[in-house]
Amino acid sequence: MRNRWKFTCVFVMAVWLATAAVAQQALTESGAISGVRANGLSVYKGIPFATPPVGDLRWRAPVHAAPWTGTRKADAFAPACMQVGVSMPGETPPAVSEDCLYLNIWTPAETTTPQDHLPVIVWIYGGGYINGSASMPLYWGDRLAQKGVVAVTIAYRLGPLGFLALPELTRESPQHSSGNYGLMDQIAALEWIQRNIAAFGGDPKCVTIAGQSSGAISVSILMASPLAKGLFQRAIGESGGLFEPLQLAPKFLLANAERDGDKYAASLGAPSLKELRRLPATLLTGNAGGIVHAVIEPYVLPLSPYESFASGQQNDVPLLIGSNAEEARAIVDVSHVTAATFDSDLEHSVGQLPPALAAAYPRATDEEARQARLGLERDLRFGWDMWAWARLQAGTGKSPVFYYSFRQQPPFPAGSIYADWGASHFAELWYVFDHLDQSLWNWTWGDRQLAAKMSSYWVNFARSGDPNGPGLPSWDAFTNAESKVQYLADPITVGGVANLKTLSVFDAVYTTVRGTPFAARTTAVR
Repeated sequence: MRNRWKFTCVFVMAVWLATAAVAQQALTESGAISGVRANGLSVYKGIPFATPPVGDLRWRAPVHAAPWTGTRKADAFAPACMQVGVSMPGETPPAVSEDCLYLNIWTPAETTTPQDHLPVIVWIYGGGYINGSASMPLYWGDRLAQKGVVAVTIAYRLGPLGFLALPELTRESPQHSSGNYGLMDQIAALEWIQRNIAAFGGDPKCVTIAGQSSGAISVSILMASPLAKGLFQRAIGESGGLFEPLQLAPKFLLANAERDGDKYAASLGAPSLKELRRLPATLLTGNAGGIVHAVIEPYVLPLSPYESFASGQQNDVPLLIGSNAEEARAIVDVSHVTAATFDSDLEHSVGQLPPALAAAYPRATDEEARQARLGLERDLRFGWDMWAWARLQAGTGKSPVFYYSFRQQPPFPAGSIYADWGASHFAELWYVFDHLDQSLWNWTWGDRQLAAKMSSYWVNFARSGDPNGPGLPSWDAFTNAESKVQYLADPITVGGVANLKTLSVFDAVYTTVRGTPFAARTTAVR
């Protein structure tokens, strides 16, 4: 059976290569480009949307890509932005460069006239703002494009190159801010799409931003950012958002981020910005100084997402969000967790939490302690944020929100790095992109049906702001009066908010910390 699958994949790849020989051309604002045609799609890789952010442009807002003469080839992915490690266990580490502000496009080959213009899905990769790549095969947009959208993957600066705040940077900025260069890259890519996507058959007035993990955090930030207003008309967030009280995350405030930046610069022996800009990019990667998060500052993010949504100032668009039933299994090793060491292990991992949070997860035995750690990490990192995001949009927005819980357990092979993950962080991606065949596992008919349905939900949502369509189980909008959640598994069912008991403990603790009640009003979607 395994050999037959290998033969099939080799044959499919040979057919793809044979059909990819025809060059496709498009005209961008900077000049003509040529991609390739494959399986009824035009594919363009490595299109620059900004000037390389190197030298004096390091830690500055992105600048429009320079024009070129002739036709530029767009048939190979550009290097990923500087990083260490990989965004997903088992991923092949990408080639990296500081010259990394490029995007990739998959579009049906015959969309050439204005009436053919299609919805656009813009994918923002995850990786904790420390790694990630727009060229990761799991994110390729071929299957979504075959369903009738233009799929785009975009790159953005990471780690200290993407999120360094410094007093000197703030002083040189016309907006008196610093720190969110990676987010500025995302906005610059969306602006490029507004100006250019029609040349690729896309509708600039029907753009969906979508992301997973820190990519979904970016979606929550873009919905809160005044700079992103009008650049997208729908939003999808998978397992990530930024809604916790700032009292528990003071490092996100500009003044504190600047202090962390000063410490980081001192650790490099570079006391001035001029000297920092002279350093090789290889010295500026990774989690150095903890420079891997957004900053609340006057320009890109003047209000936290929670404050923006609570006051009804968000970019109000239809929203599709959710998280996975077993998020933590892919990101936390609990094999060493015991009841006796639970508290000390937890504090070492995430810092000191309010006692009520840890107390909500019984841990009298070692097995209970392991399950408690998984449950707490699931709710702390993902579950509460998605529940808060759904309630905030349902309470203060006019656009609907569709809420899911992914519960399918993919057939991750025993003995692999994915073994025992279950419905973990990352697990929905194979289904969303309909890329089961990228992994030669024992996919069931139910898996394939679910992938077909989920990818169709996502495409339908991009098209109309509503995931529903012919042949799909009905998906009701979430409201604060009637909290319906779509349980994505085989079969698809409808349920309530998962893990509501422990999420409610988080809610109570965060309300106490914040000093005000949660902001959502009980309001039906209008």
